[in-house]
Amino acid sequence: MMGRGAEREPQGGLRDCGSMASSNFEEQGSASSNFLPQNSSNYISLDFEPNMEYRFVEQLEERYKCAKCHSVLHNPHQTGCGHRFCENCILSLRELNAVSICPVDKEIIKLQEVFKDNCCKREVLNLQVFCKNAPQCAAKIILGRYQDHLLQCLFQSVQCSNECCQEKVLRKDLKDHLGLHCQFRKETCPYCKKDIVVMNLQNHKEKICPEYLVSCPNNCLQIIPRTKVDEHITVCPEVEQECPYKHYGCPVKEKRINLKEHENSALREHMLLVLEKNSRLEEQISDLHKNLELKESKIQQLSETVKKFEKEFRQFVQLFGKNGNLLANTQVLASHIDKSAWLETQVRELLEVANQQQNRLDLRPLMNTIDTIKEKITLLETYDQRLVTLEDQTNRHDVHINVHKAQLNKNEERFKMLEGTCYNGKLIWKVTDYRMKKREATEGRTVSIFSQPFYTSRCGYRLCARAYLNGDGSGKGTHLSLYFVVMKGEFDSLLQWPFKQRVTMMLLDQSGKKNHITEIFKADPNSSSFKRPDGEMNIASGCPRFVAHSILENSKNTYIKEDTLFMKVVVDLSDLEDL
Repeated sequence: MMGRGAEREPQGGLRDCGSMASSNFEEQGSASSNFLPQNSSNYISLDFEPNMEYRFVEQLEERYKCAKCHSVLHNPHQTGCGHRFCENCILSLRELNAVSICPVDKEIIKLQEVFKDNCCKREVLNLQVFCKNAPQCAAKIILGRYQDHLLQCLFQSVQCSNECCQEKVLRKDLKDHLGLHCQFRKETCPYCKKDIVVMNLQNHKEKICPEYLVSCPNNCLQIIPRTKVDEHITVCPEVEQECPYKHYGCPVKEKRINLKEHENSALREHMLLVLEKNSRLEEQISDLHKNLELKESKIQQLSETVKKFEKEFRQFVQLFGKNGNLLANTQVLASHIDKSAWLETQVRELLEVANQQQNRLDLRPLMNTIDTIKEKITLLETYDQRLVTLEDQTNRHDVHINVHKAQLNKNEERFKMLEGTCYNGKLIWKVTDYRMKKREATEGRTVSIFSQPFYTSRCGYRLCARAYLNGDGSGKGTHLSLYFVVMKGEFDSLLQWPFKQRVTMMLLDQSGKKNHITEIFKADPNSSSFKRPDGEMNIASGCPRFVAHSILENSKNTYIKEDTLFMKVVVDLSDLEDL
């Protein structure tokens, strides 16, 4: 008989465990001898799955059926009116109504009169049932051992244990399936000795296995392991090679096995090619010798020119003193100019002397030297003027460049702020370099950090978050303190004050399990933190003991990952009117 759909048990009086056991033995007669010994260890191990269809060897008696669900009793409890219920059913009666009513006789169920009917439970657990895999499985087992039997029943359908195999087979056929039929079983490759899934074995052999024997790609009839192919090609007789005399002009390509024969048969032609190549090389060498002689002549001329320049330069140094590089430093040039002025004075004196002695001496070489000195002095003055002009232009350019750099930095900061700004009352704050910033907070260099501003809407309240990584107030040194800040905004004159919204602050779990740490508070309209800001921002309000360092920095938690943590602030906008 099936365990469901049986008739209701007639109402009976309350019985204690002793009278119930006695009555059961009288009603069952010899069947009582089938019960297992009811010691504590066996009793604890017995159980069955509720809400399943069971086929009982003998018709299920009404006293073993739940008065509510009419299925076989699971963890039976008896009421003061004498009716039995499953444990879950009696609990559901309590949840449905403030006062539990027996569905059989409509009597009020008094909780103090409900007790766990262990005697009935033992009898139920010892009822014999057929295996669900009948008729293939002919086993009869007691209800309490039904699940244990299914774990051993040879006719139970089980999942193949091979990875990726979704096939289900009878337990008795599992060994053959795993060893012979499953396409996901592994077999040893006969070549490389690795364990490969059977359905991939042929592809492994033909395309992957390094020890699989393959034919030579040049059809030399040799069979070699795949890993030896490149090595074999270096000696394969069927590989085509170019003639060793290719560089001399022989265009022949022959298989390696025939190349020696070609070298022997074409020896005369090869020698002629070598002779022709040598003749061309000799002509080229002769031309190179001529070019070399010409270049040596030019080098000699250049050497003489260099010596002449060196001589003139030494003369120039003697005339102007050892002043260094004229174009390297403007200060040195100023010194040159002073010396040039002195030289000009000397030149004028020399001119006067020359005018007085012109009739007695030939002063033309001296006059030429003086003219040369005048030209060089003029050139130095020109260089000095140009350098002063270039220096002024460079200074002006540097000023403009610094102005542009400062403006670019401001624009970049503004773009970053605008890019990360939210207008839906939500802030996701990414704090990087946590350890460094906490160390700065501990040392008192940067006690707190601010998030980027966010808004409740395009024209709404301007807000931000403030965090003390080493704690603030009662949380200093032990906790991370997190505060909510109302900032001065562009549209404050149009908004309702004080700020009255509910605020949720969260530390986000980065493991994907959503074990976030959350604090929720509603803005106090009497607090100065939520009035219309007079300055840049109001006094922060929030949680000085938001999260302990021992929890935040525990390696078992994932609030900090790659030295980064995420905090979230959400403003409730449900009762907030948009402008």
